[in-house]
Amino acid sequence: MPQISIITPSYNQADYLESTIQSVLKQGCPGLEYLIVDGGSNDGSLEIIERYADHLTWWVSEPDSGQAEAINKGFKQASGEFVAWLNSDDLYLPGAVKAAVDALKSNPELGMIFGDAITIDSQGRPLNRLAFGDWGLTELMGFRIICQPAVFMRRTVLDQAGFLDPSYHYMLDHHLWVRLAQIAPIQHVSLTWAAARHHPGAKNVSQAAGFGRETMCMLDWMSAQPDLAPVIEENRSQILAGAHRLNGRYLLDGGQPGDALRAYGLSLRARPGYALQHWHRMLYASLSLVGAGGLANGYDRVTAARRKWQPILMDNPELRNWPGLNLG
Repeated sequence: MPQISIITPSYNQADYLESTIQSVLKQGCPGLEYLIVDGGSNDGSLEIIERYADHLTWWVSEPDSGQAEAINKGFKQASGEFVAWLNSDDLYLPGAVKAAVDALKSNPELGMIFGDAITIDSQGRPLNRLAFGDWGLTELMGFRIICQPAVFMRRTVLDQAGFLDPSYHYMLDHHLWVRLAQIAPIQHVSLTWAAARHHPGAKNVSQAAGFGRETMCMLDWMSAQPDLAPVIEENRSQILAGAHRLNGRYLLDGGQPGDALRAYGLSLRARPGYALQHWHRMLYASLSLVGAGGLANGYDRVTAARRKWQPILMDNPELRNWPGLNLG
């Protein structure tokens, strides 16, 4: 049995797909099987996949109903003891898969582990570092968001939780994390495992408001679950503040500053200190409403530039020539 199965869902991502494939194949992890599920691309993606076909365990190109169905197809074909998916615009960083496998093998009680990540732009230039904490079920229910490409799961626990819910198009990964955390412990590993790409065609950029809508749908879903409703009652202020804060963030990213401020107001009402961790986003929303959005954008560019070169990148010379990265 393969140790780990990696699935890449893809649709018309020829600009980034080859770097994603190379970042998987360069992992050097024994027992890795790689599967690609293409949704019937017509942009040259098939030619890229065919070039690497000898290195793939399985691949298919056919229309599907979206990301969830594509990934679920891969889950059904995968035979590894552990499983993960890497979207066709994201990257694994050197040694990530082997480190994840080792961590899961060393802790057989865990159902899922997650590392840290960086964000990159369309040219592969680093934007920010995403560092997470030792979060469990309660934190996930409070909409502490982790970076999907840095997540690895135990297959037996995934089978118990069920695959991705195709009714979710934006929060589908977080919905799965909560179901996994209901069944088995999860753990954070303080290693940087993945690069998540932010570009104009990415859902979290082009369809940001959809994430906010599904955040509120997910809150309703959790409230209706017999095993989760008591957790909400015990941690109501934290969970409500988290849901409204996340909704505000996505509404702002989606160009709706007024609605974003209303969502942040609900978060402030539930838990002021937690909501105020996004004070800079509230400021951006307020400036945008009074016609000073350029000032907000300028401040954002300055802070992004200050964050750009993180020491974590400089410590690993292998990253200098890593597929899809552009460290300058």
